Amino acid sequence: MRWSKQFIPTLREVPQEAEIPSHQLMLRAGLIRKLSGGLYTFLPLGVRALRKVERIVREEMDRAGALEILMPALQPQEIWEESGRFEVLKHVMFRMKDRQDRPMVLGPTHEEVVTGLAVNEINSYRQLPRNFYQIQTKFRDEIRPRFGLMRAKEFIMKDAYSFDIGWDEADVSYKAMYEAYVRIFQRCGLRVKVVEADTGAMGGKSSHEFMVLADAGEDGLVECDTCSYAANLEQAVGRVVRVLQFGDAAAVPTPVATPNRRTIEEVSSLLKVPAAQFIKTLIYASGDQVTAVLVPGDREVNEIKLRKLIGAGAELATPEVIRQVTGAPVGFAGPIGLTIPVIADLGLKDAYGMITGGNQADVHLKGVNMMRDVPQARYEDVVNAKGGDGCPRCGGTLKEARGIEVGHVFKLGTKYSEKLGATFLDAQGGKQTMVMGCYGIGVTRTLQSVIEQSHDAQGIIWPVSIAPYQVAVMAINAGHAPSVEVVEKLVEGLSAVGVDVVYDDRDERPGVKFKDADLVGIPVRVCVGERSLAKGEVEIKVRKTGEVSFAPVDQAITRVVELIRQLDTPPV
Repeated sequence: MRWSKQFIPTLREVPQEAEIPSHQLMLRAGLIRKLSGGLYTFLPLGVRALRKVERIVREEMDRAGALEILMPALQPQEIWEESGRFEVLKHVMFRMKDRQDRPMVLGPTHEEVVTGLAVNEINSYRQLPRNFYQIQTKFRDEIRPRFGLMRAKEFIMKDAYSFDIGWDEADVSYKAMYEAYVRIFQRCGLRVKVVEADTGAMGGKSSHEFMVLADAGEDGLVECDTCSYAANLEQAVGRVVRVLQFGDAAAVPTPVATPNRRTIEEVSSLLKVPAAQFIKTLIYASGDQVTAVLVPGDREVNEIKLRKLIGAGAELATPEVIRQVTGAPVGFAGPIGLTIPVIADLGLKDAYGMITGGNQADVHLKGVNMMRDVPQARYEDVVNAKGGDGCPRCGGTLKEARGIEVGHVFKLGTKYSEKLGATFLDAQGGKQTMVMGCYGIGVTRTLQSVIEQSHDAQGIIWPVSIAPYQVAVMAINAGHAPSVEVVEKLVEGLSAVGVDVVYDDRDERPGVKFKDADLVGIPVRVCVGERSLAKGEVEIKVRKTGEVSFAPVDQAITRVVELIRQLDTPPV
């Protein structure tokens, strides 16, 4: 392919709309263009790289025994109502009605559709196990699309769904997908961290996320500095390593005036004590049930953990409810004397000398002893883990990081198969429920994550496996006929042996061509100049290392092919 015949609209300036390096570079390198918030057109180079990611995904899915299908993006709303997920996810769905006035949605995912397929097509244990996958466009009405393809309204995803006769067999399917994901991301040139994760709206028994560690990542995670434990903040558990004990354990609760001081920061500043000495009392309502939740003053409630304890619909109570159950306005609630259930974080167990709200306006209490003064408390892990906490599995310490979720695997169990009737007859003729797994990869997000993890000040540094072109060949002087002749022979020879090569035939200054090749991120650049040609050589430069070498003209193709082989990440 000649550069002049391609469409590569590179940009010299950084677009104002782009906040992170990968988004900036996808625009500057001419991979994508924005239509509107969360919607992007893939230009030719972007499509080439995207298709290579898809090829790797397909090869590894096929290798793991999954079978490719393609399901409708447009789905009847009723199947989501039947599974019970419509109310949970309707806020992110694009919804419409067809001409018969039937409610429809654009699929954000396909658990309901594929389970319906299993209901209609699988009826015997002899047909199991099965694993179906697709690579398809998904739609989610993001409140705040941002970071280019990282959080878009329309994106390409690989989703797979396994069906097994039991949990042991489902674990085998899960392991196969887990290992396939490791291979996929390795072949795409990504360094990923596998972390334990919450199952969220997907439901199920357990899940793991594949995270690309990056400062621009939207997801927080913690990992142990000693063992392999890692989890996202929604799921992470930190072992308590400090004892919150201040002053005399025998001290009794004493009122102290705190006029108009409602927040931990305000009262802490007034009383000249650390935030950790406070007990933050939060009132949550789940239906008709109201619960007080206590956490150390310097920690935050993990509402995902909390909702598993008191109900999926739990939310902070209204000011009216707070006054009704505590007798105080917002900002002055405390646990002493409450008649509602009380859940306290594990970090408050055995705490004394603490400060809490006094359950009356402008009053706090000093000298609170949890075991003595709040005997009704039930102790649970309800805070976000953070750096410095102990590892729950060893004696190590947790450290914090940011990550981009590129893949997620779930042990769904029977959540969907029970509700939608996915059953089969076992060897004895008895009816059993299929055990399911679900496995997703954000294909477009994976593409951008490679750039976020692999770039420099000059531009993208593509791995050979997914680079739009593996090699760029150019003549330093496009008007020098001998140089052009050698370039054209190199392009022909490289193409003949299967190398993805682009010929920069533009009548531009060498510096312009070099900058574009670096910006686009082509792994190997071959230059033919009058000086090197006079010595019978061509110049070869590796984008990743900047290493420059020279090869005789008649050996250049062999040298480039060897370099490509060395730089590539082969299937494992």
